[in-house]
Amino acid sequence: MKKIFSYFFQGLIYIAPIGITIYVIYYLFTIIDGFIRGYMQKIFDIDIPGLGIVILFVMITLLGLIGSTIIARPIKRLIRKLMDRAPLLKVIYSAIRDLLSAFVGKEKKFDQPVLVIVNTISNLEKMGFITQKDLSDLEIIDKVSVYFPHSYNFSGEMFIVPKELVRPVNMPPAEAMKFIVSGGVAKD
Repeated sequence: MKKIFSYFFQGLIYIAPIGITIYVIYYLFTIIDGFIRGYMQKIFDIDIPGLGIVILFVMITLLGLIGSTIIARPIKRLIRKLMDRAPLLKVIYSAIRDLLSAFVGKEKKFDQPVLVIVNTISNLEKMGFITQKDLSDLEIIDKVSVYFPHSYNFSGEMFIVPKELVRPVNMPPAEAMKFIVSGGVAKD
């Protein structure tokens, strides 16, 4: 019985944010739609059902805009100032930020899954992602950098690999990452 209650409360934790969000949106819609329809009926003598949806959409979009500009920018500036004062934290923070942006940012870096021959004798291959095709600024020619995520871990290694040992994989990058991180278990 204790496990059942534990699962029940775990389910509540998962569903509560969604349920509360839906309830708040529905509640705001009914208030806004009722107010706007009544106001439009009195002044213009027209009834536009569902106008509240449009107004609610605009309000939520404006809230997102305000949140990402007025609220988020000062917080980001504050974090940058704090990081400038703590050089070690800045290095760790920027490395983590760059890694996360490589996965989900606007400039995704892990978008080319490849197989790399890591042992030519046994034809052993390892799956990874090309992160840099041109290493001429490091005075390295005919090689690419390949990142190899570790399975069941949030870490990986980056190798400089001869181009001829790298072969593209015909699969979406997200599927390749899921396949690697799951240790080859995930298929869908």
